[in-house]
Amino acid sequence: MTAAVASRIKVGIVGGTGYTGVELLRLLSEHPQVELTAITSRKEDGMPVADMFPNLRGRVALRFQTPDAAALHDCDVVFFATPHGVAMSQAEELLGHGVRIIDLAADFRLQDTRVFQDWYKMPHACPAILAQSVYGLVELNRAKIAQAKVIGNPGCYPTTVILGLAPLIEGGKRLVDASHIIADCKSGTSGAGRKAEVSTLYSEAGDNFKAYAVKGHRHHPEITEQLNILAGGPVGVTFVPHLVPMVRGMFSTLYARILPEALDTDFQALFEQRYANEAFVDVMPAGSLPETRSVRASNYLRIAVHRPEGGDQLVILVTQDNLVKGASGQAVQNMNLMFGLPEDMGLTHLAVLP
Repeated sequence: MTAAVASRIKVGIVGGTGYTGVELLRLLSEHPQVELTAITSRKEDGMPVADMFPNLRGRVALRFQTPDAAALHDCDVVFFATPHGVAMSQAEELLGHGVRIIDLAADFRLQDTRVFQDWYKMPHACPAILAQSVYGLVELNRAKIAQAKVIGNPGCYPTTVILGLAPLIEGGKRLVDASHIIADCKSGTSGAGRKAEVSTLYSEAGDNFKAYAVKGHRHHPEITEQLNILAGGPVGVTFVPHLVPMVRGMFSTLYARILPEALDTDFQALFEQRYANEAFVDVMPAGSLPETRSVRASNYLRIAVHRPEGGDQLVILVTQDNLVKGASGQAVQNMNLMFGLPEDMGLTHLAVLP
């Protein structure tokens, strides 16, 4: 255990006025080894955090500060819950002061800087730091995360798709046709962030269900990059996201064709064995149908494996809370590993029902 852990981890949050920011605050305010030290917002400078987020009354006494005024250099770790491009602009300075970084945006998710520039329309500001960063999907990169100084927290859709497909393709397995996989994914409106946007207005999103970004979504290159690494070769995924009229929740249905030589595989057992020791991945009993409410406000991801009529089509159902395991909860999971803490510390909240 590090000295920082012994005296509690000093945590700063940059950009704490969005949904991932308040979710970080909710989780970290109850974490037994965390001292919330600073939170930034230029627009809300001086405002008590609990005035914006009344669920934190009596638990978080911080006020928002400008980034220049906040004591970020004194933190052990800084979370960036900001738009893309912010973390990489401040990374070098923070690392120079010995501060570790967990970015919930895309600055450290894609290792190919040309792909990053194509999708995010900006050059990467610190490619040398990017090369040393670690993709923060714990169930794949646990050992690397424990030693990392910079974490690229995975996107919400990629978390469901990658964990849903990993047992089928990792290590070059030839169980399914990896060139023709379909990821049919749905998310609640909070995935779009806490901003004024016509598509997420109540009158637009309520009583409605639609696909979007069918021509291409920013999470697609992240998904394919990680799956290619897992498989040791190219993986082809058709990824179609949808907006569902609910606040929280994400449901991904994954379709993969079983190869002839793998028709005798017990896929239920395969998934159960792969995730048997994972605290937050629940492989449900055969025939189960997971629901978004079964993970609401929790860090758990639930998977069900189906093979309709015993044929050659495999259907994987994956559900998570897009703000927790899909964002802030996963970020805290990464922090725990980075500071030698039990991985599930501060994250064992049960889902909220009804």
